[in-house]
Amino acid sequence: MTYFFETYGCQMNIAESASIEQIFIARGWTKADDPQIADIVIINTCSVRQTAENRIFGRLGWFSGLKAVRECRDGAKARTLEKAAEYVKDGPKPLTIIVTGCMAERLLDTLKKDYPCIDYVVGTYAKKHFGEIIEAVEGGVSTDQPDDSEKYQFAPLSYEPGAFTAFVPIMHGCNNFCTYCIVPYVRGRELSRPVEEILKEIDVLSSYGVREVTLLGQNVNSYNSNGDNFASLLKKIADRIKETKSSIGWVRFMSSHPKDLSDEVIKVISEEEVLCHHIHLPVQHGSTKVLKEMNRRYTRENYIALVEKIRKAIPDVSLTTDLMMGFPGETEQDVEDTLSLMKTINYENAFMYYYNLRDGTPAATYENQIPVEIKKERLQRVIDLQLEITTEQMKKRVGNTVKVLCESVSRDSEDELLGKTQQDERVAFKADKKLIGTFVTVKLDSLNGNTFRGTML
Repeated sequence: MTYFFETYGCQMNIAESASIEQIFIARGWTKADDPQIADIVIINTCSVRQTAENRIFGRLGWFSGLKAVRECRDGAKARTLEKAAEYVKDGPKPLTIIVTGCMAERLLDTLKKDYPCIDYVVGTYAKKHFGEIIEAVEGGVSTDQPDDSEKYQFAPLSYEPGAFTAFVPIMHGCNNFCTYCIVPYVRGRELSRPVEEILKEIDVLSSYGVREVTLLGQNVNSYNSNGDNFASLLKKIADRIKETKSSIGWVRFMSSHPKDLSDEVIKVISEEEVLCHHIHLPVQHGSTKVLKEMNRRYTRENYIALVEKIRKAIPDVSLTTDLMMGFPGETEQDVEDTLSLMKTINYENAFMYYYNLRDGTPAATYENQIPVEIKKERLQRVIDLQLEITTEQMKKRVGNTVKVLCESVSRDSEDELLGKTQQDERVAFKADKKLIGTFVTVKLDSLNGNTFRGTML
């Protein structure tokens, strides 16, 4: 029997899809190349922005048509479903559709009613019941909707077979309640994973030859389990990798809330070679007034002081961020404050977007909502400036010799590989594809857009 994943949203969703896939693998299932010929389709959803939900609603409409074809009803000859039509030419082939993720949690009581093609809606706290659902499908029967009222449980392994990079969830949920954010309502309150569970997963990943892990949490800096904070967890992971002579050469983490990034965390990153000198530090905005309205609990000045502290301790650190424009009540002066902050910090890159109203969050009720045309215009100014800054920052690194993890064959040439640096920069260089999944040393010769061109040494 076969399965197919369609995953939207953040790295946590990618990790959770990988952990669910482990259940299928353990039961002898194989991955389908196309959802049209799978026995089970799992749609792992995102609710952070309305645009993400709209895309998923569109896909659910498509899957409604697919299910009709698979059951040999209307539209069996639809051009967009040729594979499915061919697949069922000798008779009906049942299809089970499962929706999980944040959108499933947010619309837990209504999604299945609105889209009858869905067989199961699996909320945030019900993912541990996937095994029961798969067993029911194997037996050709149905089972009850999984109970979503229980405590969240971490999966033992979030790994995609054959991958040399992996995500390791270390905590779940968020206590911050930023006024624009739906995450605390769909993910729940913070829950930290025990240290020994994390170390055990890292040991397993090492046995699979994984080269890089990224520690995940809605706010990794607030990790706290049985007296271990995030700094002590990082130190224990680094020690474990050294003690076991692990295959893992790099450890990253995200996402990081500025208000909780401690001196101890900065110190351990500066001291431990395995910890990458790259920090994603979402500022969201450059105006202290807007930050207060967002409930970010730091000021512009606090943030700048934190960056100065990081750069003093880790001189070669690369900093990336998130920037949101068009928050309710944002003024032209607030926009200028954001542009000036960007020039002060000089981020190497940024994820930039405009405010999306999310029902159920405080900001959705605020007056002075910004028209979408103004949001887009302000966002474009931020994007244009960041492109300039990114180019300037990357040009400074031309001529450096760096360690690179070889990731894939370049799209531009089969004789070249594409890799990334410890600072999460992209590099293209001539090398044998047998080196994919290994670390090599590369001299950065030039810059082409946002990708370095280099020579392997």
